[in-house]
Amino acid sequence: MSRIIRYALLGLVGLVIIALALPFLIPVNSYRERIAEEASRTLHRDVVLAGDLSLQILPSLQITARDVSLANADGFGETPMAEMAEMRVGVKLIPLLSSDVQITEFVLIDPVIRLQQNRSGNNWTFRSPDAPTTEMASSGEGFVRRPGALPFEASFGDVRIENASIHFEDGQQQRDITGLTLQVSLPSLDEEAAISGQLTADGERLSFDGAVGSIRGVFEGAETQVTMEFGGNLVSASFDGRLAASEAFELDGEIDANIPSLRNLATFAGAELPPGDRLQAFAAQGSIDVAPGNVRLVASNIRFDDISGSGRLNIATSGARPNITGALDLPNLDVTPYLPEQTSGSDAENSNAGIPPWSEDEIDLAGLNLVDADLDLNVGLFEYGDIDIENVRLDVTLDRGRLVANLSDFQLYDGTGSVRVVANNRTATPSYSVNAQLSDLNALPFLQAAAGFERLTGTGGIALDLQASGASQAAIMRSLAGNGNFGFEDGAIVGINLAETIRNVNSFFGAQSSPQEAETSSDDSEQVEAGDQTQTDFSSLSGSFTINGGRADNTDFAMLSPLLRVGGSGFVDLPSQSLDYRMRPRLVASIEGQGGAADLRGVEIPVRIRGGFNDISIGVDTSAVGQALISGALSSALGGNSDATRPEDVLRDSLLDAIGLGGNDAQQQDGEEEQPEADPAQQLLQGLFNRGRRDEDESGDDNN
Repeated sequence: MSRIIRYALLGLVGLVIIALALPFLIPVNSYRERIAEEASRTLHRDVVLAGDLSLQILPSLQITARDVSLANADGFGETPMAEMAEMRVGVKLIPLLSSDVQITEFVLIDPVIRLQQNRSGNNWTFRSPDAPTTEMASSGEGFVRRPGALPFEASFGDVRIENASIHFEDGQQQRDITGLTLQVSLPSLDEEAAISGQLTADGERLSFDGAVGSIRGVFEGAETQVTMEFGGNLVSASFDGRLAASEAFELDGEIDANIPSLRNLATFAGAELPPGDRLQAFAAQGSIDVAPGNVRLVASNIRFDDISGSGRLNIATSGARPNITGALDLPNLDVTPYLPEQTSGSDAENSNAGIPPWSEDEIDLAGLNLVDADLDLNVGLFEYGDIDIENVRLDVTLDRGRLVANLSDFQLYDGTGSVRVVANNRTATPSYSVNAQLSDLNALPFLQAAAGFERLTGTGGIALDLQASGASQAAIMRSLAGNGNFGFEDGAIVGINLAETIRNVNSFFGAQSSPQEAETSSDDSEQVEAGDQTQTDFSSLSGSFTINGGRADNTDFAMLSPLLRVGGSGFVDLPSQSLDYRMRPRLVASIEGQGGAADLRGVEIPVRIRGGFNDISIGVDTSAVGQALISGALSSALGGNSDATRPEDVLRDSLLDAIGLGGNDAQQQDGEEEQPEADPAQQLLQGLFNRGRRDEDESGDDNN
């Protein structure tokens, strides 16, 4: 027996000696061409082994090849698809005999991989020259996780890639990954596998670490723990969860993501966002479910730029564009920074000079076509420009470039309202519509915020139904059409005191002035200006309007107050930022309460409001008064009125008729009941013309 053992040991020693000596005895380089031919036949590409080959048998089979290259596919140039300075492969011999692949080493040093794509296909698909050029239809639905998918054993020892470079181009874009270092740990298919590495992609440094509980579980459909971490300037994120037991790859777990700049990430991914300084930071913490074509996020905290809140989002990626659905609760939502820029630098510097002209710059609505969405937002404070809206329920639908936003039951400047806004970017020319119902508003702060208008106070409501189209502010204003109405109570029109204007009519006509001061221009545009610090109080103010081509016309303006009744008509031309409006204020003979008769007899002086938005003049409409005087004088002269034959009598009666004091020529008779005292303005005007008569009589007496 001892002899048998002795011979066995000698044989074993001999095998070891042979194994150690074999690499030196076998001329490996002499098999270079044969190895290259076999590799080329397998890959259907030319494989070139330009450097030295070395072979090691013990303690494991190891082959080292240097200066290796793989030819490119036909039609993609002469530059090799792949090159590497060194490749080492080591495999344990004994386990290999029982289908147990134990890789002791797989190392690639300085590999360079060039990926290309053009109209004819790509260079990373390895196909036999006589294979069909068209791809065969798949017989199944792709890989399915099922038991038995990995019917063998395997383990990796030293598996790594050092300083790899990957270049991609498709004729439209070029991407470069450099400095790729990858380390893989795989003790067995049933133990935890880990991967870590770092790279520089298009100048951005990224790092990654990941682990799975079992490679076999991943491929055979078992529940498997998964952890992942990504770091770098573009994104930092972590996931701690599991791969569910299923045929598909479905993940769920906890996520913590932080993207310092969505713009930089989108640029890196080749999807440029519309210009601007927003769409930057994004962060989310919560739970996430990932299934093929779908991502569901339930976030305890979401932050987007300066917007933060909580909610749930579902992102479907299987369609033509991502589809986002869900609900968000936001304490504050300020959309002002996301509105299109409308002023250039010079315009911005002069913005304090007043309302700027409408911009001709194109409004970029490309963002409406990036995704589809159906979102419900509950917002504590919604900010749009200078407008603040509280307790907003906002339902947003975005479908193929058409945005519909419904705001319901919100609180706005002490009032309530609902608004529906539509922005449609489906056609070459964007279109818009607004339907709004606002009630019990505090007019002054609302109009200040909405339109920079500071000449109306009071409480009331506005209804609007407007449509427009155009690619710029100016184009929208030129196309604006629709209708609306308004009604306010217990307020004031700031900038003019209509009652005072009527009372001071004598100074306008020069009753108390010298002849030089009484001279006025015959130009129809002449008006008496009103001070900006004055105002006209009212009990109620209402009217309606129609808009066509950006011009809003009104014919039924009505304002009631204890001392005044005011009618009005005119237009506001939005494209030219101008207005021309005539108001007909009338002092009532006795004080009437709100809702009193609007046609009480009294002094009526036409007031004209006109000019540009930044240069509005308010004053007595001298052209209307003059026309009434001339018309009254001609009518009296042609009619042969015997009671008004003197010229001054004709002018006096015509003026009284023009301003609403005519038609009461009866004289008080002796014995009749005493008449009420005449209106002060009537006395003033009568004194104006009676003074002319007295002056003539006195002159006649002097002549006598």
